[in-house]
Amino acid sequence: MIYDIRHVTRFDYGGQVKFARCNLRLKPIDWPGQRLESYSLGVEPAGRLSPGRAEAGLANVTRLVVDSPVRTLTIDSCARVVVDRLVPIPSPTDPTLAEVAAWARDSRDLSAMGPANYLFPSPLIPLDAAIADWCARDLDPARGALDAGIALARRIEAEFTFDATATLVDTIPHHAFLQRKGVCQDFAQIMITGLRAAGLPAAYASGYIRTIPPPGKPRLVGADATHAWVLLWCGPHHGWVGLDPTNAIWMASDHIVMAVGRDYAEIAPVDGVVLGSGAQAMDVSVDVAPVEDVAA
Repeated sequence: MIYDIRHVTRFDYGGQVKFARCNLRLKPIDWPGQRLESYSLGVEPAGRLSPGRAEAGLANVTRLVVDSPVRTLTIDSCARVVVDRLVPIPSPTDPTLAEVAAWARDSRDLSAMGPANYLFPSPLIPLDAAIADWCARDLDPARGALDAGIALARRIEAEFTFDATATLVDTIPHHAFLQRKGVCQDFAQIMITGLRAAGLPAAYASGYIRTIPPPGKPRLVGADATHAWVLLWCGPHHGWVGLDPTNAIWMASDHIVMAVGRDYAEIAPVDGVVLGSGAQAMDVSVDVAPVEDVAA
């Protein structure tokens, strides 16, 4: 599957901004099962772009500096990505969760995706006994890793309600867990909390998912959104396997990985410092279009 992705972020400032320095993590990474074919990034009305370095996790970072006065700022990111990823199939020969946990503890891989980096709590995903106990029902150490992972994702989807008004970007997993409501970020963070509590490497994946409109309805340009899901390391043979607890599905041909980290704070699409007075409003428009739809 080939996708054209356009991600537009617009800031409207209450007062004149004289200086801004931002990190942009909008360029999709290369990841097993996907390949970035082309990419462009533009800023209006002004801004200097330069390569940046990911401080943590795995992301393509661009540094943006705005040093002339502005009242609005528009960041326009366009990518074409080829995705060819099969749906995982659990097997009786899969490693158990106990084996995966032991391999991760013994790993000496210090790269950005070394499993030991994702065993421990992180600032936005702390330890939580209530979540750990709830998730443990699906995480018997003798259970196959893939089978356990998809079972937990499916239970989260079945027992939680998607509600965009229930949480904010900085809502901790415990609050979303107690009310059994939230968005994709909350469901991913709850699942990661439980997996890490069981001694398993779990990463936060940010990116896009192909959305299909209701029958008879056109696909609305700009109506898509960024998405979040979970990567579970399932041993040296399977590596990182994607699980989507919002939709109770595997990461497959409908998912495009933009960045991977321990939690959202490491891979937020846009963050930084703005010097100015007054409030700001942000509007985000995302369009994920299969190329055959574009051609039609």
